Amino acid sequence: MKKHLPKLITILALFVLSALIVLPAGKGLLLEKPIELGLDLQGGIHLVYEADLSGVADGDKGATMEGIMGVINNRVNPLGVSEPNIFVQGDNRIVVELPGTELSDAQKQRIGSTALLVFGEKTENEDEAVWTNSLGMWKPATAEIDGVVYELTSSYFKENTYVSTDQFGRIQMNFEWTEEGSKISEIVTGRLVGKSLGIFEGDSALLGDDGQPIAPTVNTVITDSGIITGLSTTEAQLLSKQLNAGRLPVSLEVIYENTISPVLGADFVDLSVLAGVIGLLLVIIFMVAFYRLPGVMAGLALIFYVVLVLAVYKIVPVTLTLAGIGGFILSIGMAVDANVLIFERMKEELRAKRTVGAAIESGFSRAWSAIWDANVTTLIVCAVLYWVGSSVAAGAPVQGFALTLGLGVLASMFTAMFVTRTFLRSLIGSSYAKKLNLFTTETGEQHA
Repeated sequence: MKKHLPKLITILALFVLSALIVLPAGKGLLLEKPIELGLDLQGGIHLVYEADLSGVADGDKGATMEGIMGVINNRVNPLGVSEPNIFVQGDNRIVVELPGTELSDAQKQRIGSTALLVFGEKTENEDEAVWTNSLGMWKPATAEIDGVVYELTSSYFKENTYVSTDQFGRIQMNFEWTEEGSKISEIVTGRLVGKSLGIFEGDSALLGDDGQPIAPTVNTVITDSGIITGLSTTEAQLLSKQLNAGRLPVSLEVIYENTISPVLGADFVDLSVLAGVIGLLLVIIFMVAFYRLPGVMAGLALIFYVVLVLAVYKIVPVTLTLAGIGGFILSIGMAVDANVLIFERMKEELRAKRTVGAAIESGFSRAWSAIWDANVTTLIVCAVLYWVGSSVAAGAPVQGFALTLGLGVLASMFTAMFVTRTFLRSLIGSSYAKKLNLFTTETGEQHA
């Protein structure tokens, strides 16, 4: 028992941490937000965007709308499991249905903005001015390379921007230039050392946390990478996600919005929770009745598994829909399967007159190959389903099922081979290990 005490403490600490994330009622004491639900369970918001295709050739409009759908999907669904409904309506409209209704006007505009930052330099010529703000008149900052004039924009950013803080705790968005962007930036910043470099998005300046236009002074020539400071944490994170998700080829405007009702509703969620609890209790009762003391250990491990997986769902976060719940329940069954394989091996060893300790070790080692093969093949299927779901327009439910099942399989392997094993090993050497009838339907005394 003492030898396994550190592992038992680790399991207990992980269980308590997971429970604090999930309980009470799914909201949690550590992460004070409920588990995210999909459109079919909680309803959401219905937005209609109109695309400006005036500058797109007729033959390219279909491809342009498909590209817009892909970019919007990347923006609102970075993990592929928030289960939005995104589709084309007519020739120039995109319908976006998102779980939940807590979207600010700024967020709605962010979804449909082109996400193109243009760097500007000051000008005294009104005819050249493209933007005017409290800092003066601005025109796009350009560089001429081999006789061609290029504007310095975020289209030359690599899609790896991220948000961090400097040594003083100030928020900054970090970006890297592509090879072409590096050349343009070198020329522009070399010309503007000691001068202001404005940053604009669409028709207006990018605003800082204080509401003022962001226009940093160029202190040195910038070639490979740079930072944008002055943004709020929320704005910096939103902008970074947009830039990494891709740039819309045309501008979009919100022309209609409405709240949509859930397909299944809150009653279905309550019934699903009740069914899950009843199913879990029935499984534990079966395991205890059929496998005795190992069944009790498996039941405790299964409770640990459920709490751990729900905590992971909140941390990722995973949006639970009907398909996602199906993947979660299926993974519970696979977690029980692993324990059944192990305990059947243990029973075979006990019938061969092995000690309880030897039966436990042999049961886990002999069952491991079968557990490994079954779970790896399931994970391969999950990966294929996730990839297929990302390749089709209505594939979000498939991705949600694949991700919840995949996470559950990984967690079930951990609970079966570490948690249950530690529980059983802690019994070796105790008085319980000498009572064979606690481990099998046979009776008699057995030495550990």
